[in-house]
Amino acid sequence: MSTPKIAVIDYGIGNLRSAEKALQHLGADAALVSDPEVIDGAAAAVLPGVGAFGACMDALDASGLAGSVRSFAASGRPFLGICVGMQLLYDASDESPGRPGLGVLEGTVRRLPDGVKHPQMQWNRLEATEPTHRLLAGVEDAWMYFVHSYVAPMDDTVIATCEYGGPGVAAVASDNVWAVQFHPEKSGLVGLDLLDNFVTSVQESQ
Repeated sequence: MSTPKIAVIDYGIGNLRSAEKALQHLGADAALVSDPEVIDGAAAAVLPGVGAFGACMDALDASGLAGSVRSFAASGRPFLGICVGMQLLYDASDESPGRPGLGVLEGTVRRLPDGVKHPQMQWNRLEATEPTHRLLAGVEDAWMYFVHSYVAPMDDTVIATCEYGGPGVAAVASDNVWAVQFHPEKSGLVGLDLLDNFVTSVQESQ
């Protein structure tokens, strides 16, 4: 049986290759993809992201891939957002007022609370609110590596939080769309375990 293809969406920002390499390390047929037709033909898609919300949205639009991301997320196939790639899925962000996001998930990404260092740049422990969710299997209370100053809204899609000036969103899931605020590809073996949960779900969806 052929290995299902995972498209790591390449929209011209830096640091996308680490997600690609981590997935390949797990045996996944993952590759950076900037062609909308190739993305549409993939079994699953991953949207990484680093930097500012507005700049990343501008890059998605300039690359012509914003529509591809929305279409893929609506297709029912496995989709994973990572770090700013998670934040882009929402309607908007306090980081870039007036700049719409992808609108795949509802709500506005907010700045981390006052009284804590910005950004959160550290290892932090997950606190699973939905410990039976497939993405979190075996990593429900693991330590993951975070680098961010903004956080997704707390709603019924949240499957894990972390404590940083109060509970903050660490992972969400809405049907086939899963997303994490931390960097699994920079979180050692437990991060690879989480990515492996995603890869396994892709294989089982075929």
